[in-house]
Amino acid sequence: MEELKRVLLDDIRGIAPALTEHQFFSHETGLALLGTPLPFTSAPRRAVHVSVRRPHPQPRRRGVIGHRLQQREPARWAVQGLPVEHPARMWRQAVAHWSVDDLIVAGDFLVHPRNSLLTIDDLWEEVLAGGDVRGRLVRALQEIRVGSESPEETRLRLLLTRAGLPEPDLNVELRDSTGAFIARLDLAYRKYRVAPEYDGRQHASDEQFAKDADRWDAIRRQNWDHVRILSHHVRPDPRIAVDKVARALVAAGWHPGLR
Repeated sequence: MEELKRVLLDDIRGIAPALTEHQFFSHETGLALLGTPLPFTSAPRRAVHVSVRRPHPQPRRRGVIGHRLQQREPARWAVQGLPVEHPARMWRQAVAHWSVDDLIVAGDFLVHPRNSLLTIDDLWEEVLAGGDVRGRLVRALQEIRVGSESPEETRLRLLLTRAGLPEPDLNVELRDSTGAFIARLDLAYRKYRVAPEYDGRQHASDEQFAKDADRWDAIRRQNWDHVRILSHHVRPDPRIAVDKVARALVAAGWHPGLR
């Protein structure tokens, strides 16, 4: 995925000097420039999307997917010195090729306060202004949350809540009785003191693994059940991950129907 991203950025920089004053990067290309997580693809490279608004002619260039968009008040941004469509508009444009979950992952990124890009209200306003023919945008908006810091966190949250488990809080700071910082919990069930965490690393240095192991021990010393979810708990059978978290919640006093 990192190599695909590098190739895409190289392609964008190669095309940028040829853009006219009316052309701008859009769809998932502009989102990529913002740093938005993109869906997995097995293709050797990602297409570059360039748009104009009517009445200007559709971009036509080798290696570019050109779009001639409906007339609308301009709302362009500049990212790395390159012209891009407004982020909320690009998120709506991505619906043509993205799944609901892809849109949720991107939405979580766009509304995270550290990125200072959008609010959930901005996304709702865009859907109201531009429409939602497929219904995917409204479905995605119902599950976008402020606070998720990675695609893995988002997808694990969706997996758990859709299986009927309570919705966890996001990125909770855990402190001891003196107020000293212990850890930041990706997902946290405060009431039950259960902290699921996705660990998708395939390779980790001994030093990093040792630090993480110490962190896990520190979390457990605060009487929290740290539930480590690895990739093989999610794929090919996500029920394994759900079962691990459900067992921890039940052991802490939860049962179906409770929040």
